[in-house]
Amino acid sequence: MAKVLAVVEQRDGTLKRVSEEVVSAARKVADGIGGEVDALIIGAAGIGDAAKSLGTFGADRVIAVEAEALSSYNPEGYAEALAERAKAEDYFAVLFAATASGRDLAPRVAAKLDVPMASEATELEVEDGELLITRPVYTGKLFAEVTLEGSPRVVTLRQNVFRPEENPRQATVETVSADVDPTAWKVRVREVRAGSGETLDVAEAPVVVSGGRGLRGPENWGLLEDLAGALGSRCALGASRAVVDAGWRPHGEQVGQTGKTVSPQLYFAVAISGAIQHLAGMRTASTIVAINKDADAPIFKVADYGIVGDAFEVVPRLTEEIRKLKG
Repeated sequence: MAKVLAVVEQRDGTLKRVSEEVVSAARKVADGIGGEVDALIIGAAGIGDAAKSLGTFGADRVIAVEAEALSSYNPEGYAEALAERAKAEDYFAVLFAATASGRDLAPRVAAKLDVPMASEATELEVEDGELLITRPVYTGKLFAEVTLEGSPRVVTLRQNVFRPEENPRQATVETVSADVDPTAWKVRVREVRAGSGETLDVAEAPVVVSGGRGLRGPENWGLLEDLAGALGSRCALGASRAVVDAGWRPHGEQVGQTGKTVSPQLYFAVAISGAIQHLAGMRTASTIVAINKDADAPIFKVADYGIVGDAFEVVPRLTEEIRKLKG
């Protein structure tokens, strides 16, 4: 029976939410070919326990590749272990999330398997036994429908586009050991440091408030922090590339083609003109609210709601009204 392999992610032994998206997408593809879904997780001993819940989203089997050397992400080690597993069975497709690690890992695995890959897929369909992949091109201005010659088909999925859908299965958990040699790796992870004060990743947040160069300086970011605070704990701060390049905000908050791709339920673009590179990273948000004093700013062309006005006047009033509504 044909199978689809969903590569899931964990952090410190806890399953990342994006894993549910990848398994749900894999379930859809597997149903299209009349196959099954294997969810693969890599980590230290016992990591399989973190992925048991993936049966809820359509995984028929959870494969836990365990090794102490793989407790933290290592590009060489993970690619070696994953390619070895992909070769062990005849997979129709191997799906990754287009996260920082997924973008790094997928092409390495494709190279080891000697197959092509497609990145940043926004839609997957099975037609006449072939996988049709929709992905953005020309910095998101157009979408192309492509197919891949070769098997398995390696694809990365844009985050927050494939919504998790419950499709319960009685998933079995199979633990396998990884045949890896850490002494042969050129890259070794010595330590992982979280950013100071880091809470919610902008790529995973359902609500994002982003600011641009129109805020004039880092000292004015309090306006956005107040707005984000009023919107609640599931809101994250984002920034344009110009802001990050100027040193106002950390790179981890950058939204855009050279930053992070986000697809939240609600996206606020405050004092952001809307360069193509920024639009490529956020235009798939469900609802976009733009605040800019330039009525001709490109951001208004993709916004669902637009406010033409000075952010220094609009944002405090908006924050105040949201706080009133939330009581």
